Amino acid sequence: MFFFYLLLVPWTQLMAQGVAVPGDPCKPVSARTQEIGCWILADNPVGQFTQPQVFWHLDAYPTRIAAQADKGPRGVVVESFGKVWLMTIEDENWRPAHGTPVAKIGPLPIVAGENYSAQLMEANFTPGMTAPAHVHSGPEAWYAVGGETCLETSDGRMQIGRVGGPAVIVPMGLSMHLTAIGTEQRRSIVLILHQSSQPPTTLVHDWTPKGLCKANH
Repeated sequence: MFFFYLLLVPWTQLMAQGVAVPGDPCKPVSARTQEIGCWILADNPVGQFTQPQVFWHLDAYPTRIAAQADKGPRGVVVESFGKVWLMTIEDENWRPAHGTPVAKIGPLPIVAGENYSAQLMEANFTPGMTAPAHVHSGPEAWYAVGGETCLETSDGRMQIGRVGGPAVIVPMGLSMHLTAIGTEQRRSIVLILHQSSQPPTTLVHDWTPKGLCKANH
């Protein structure tokens, strides 16, 4: 019965109701009971784009009211890791009217003319924690706040996300497996810019990681 319900109710509506959708390893922030884990802060429509790539702009504000005043149709205001953020999906040269620019991550490859939504998450993993193999219906990117994360993808690559390092960006359709490495807690803000008609995350069972993260760290 629940599966039939999933077919009838839009994905973002389920998220707004605080329902943990099967196949997504992350949970709505409304269901948060502890620091450790992956918590969905927002999943907002951002519409269509005319170009095949966009950028993720992260700007910090002193208050939620100030951030809301600057928010455009492709922005969302969230609170994470002790800061108020305006997260905006736009072209490379976009700038907010106010706020403190923190990062600009991209380019993120997309399909021009497709409707997209921005799912934003806060991830807190202790060293050694992993996420199950999964795939996204759009590009994923991380902004590292602390610790280190190793990501293996089905194209045979390995990427390391850490503070001050290059941004981790994964195109749509690649299976992935991540591991928190090092000695500090992995703390990241995560974006999945997914096709609005598709679930952001789907677990995969037809790909087995080679263990590149374990072998190298």
